[in-house]
Amino acid sequence: MSQEAFSTADAQGYFSRMLRGETPPAPVLTLLGSRIIAVDAAAGSLSARYEAQANFRNPAGTVQGGMLSAMLDDLTASLVDATLAAGQGVATLNLNVSFLRPAQVGTLQGEARMLRRGRDVCHAMGTLLQDGKEVATAVAVCKIVSVPS
Repeated sequence: MSQEAFSTADAQGYFSRMLRGETPPAPVLTLLGSRIIAVDAAAGSLSARYEAQANFRNPAGTVQGGMLSAMLDDLTASLVDATLAAGQGVATLNLNVSFLRPAQVGTLQGEARMLRRGRDVCHAMGTLLQDGKEVATAVAVCKIVSVPS
């Protein structure tokens, strides 16, 4: 994906450096098969893809809800992270997830949008889709924290 699809608040922030490959992504992003497709911090939107692996299945054979929750947590927190300056990080305070239909092993499309961006607290909404149908949604409350440089 071209760099034009990535518009973050601070080119020196962690999220921007990660997108450029200057710092490694968190191991959980590799586990989830996370790939950022587009981000526009000013507009408050982010798109990503996730790869649900066979070992994410529950006894019913569908993707376990905790794995979908982890994807939604990443999706919403990543959007908040894209709005931060260098030296700032994000911590999820609350994640309210609604499961709408079973998800199958394979690709899930994630869409996030900022509902409210405050000085210390942000509210973001995330949606996971599979084959064009909503699978799960979440509203996250995230705190902006200072991180050591």
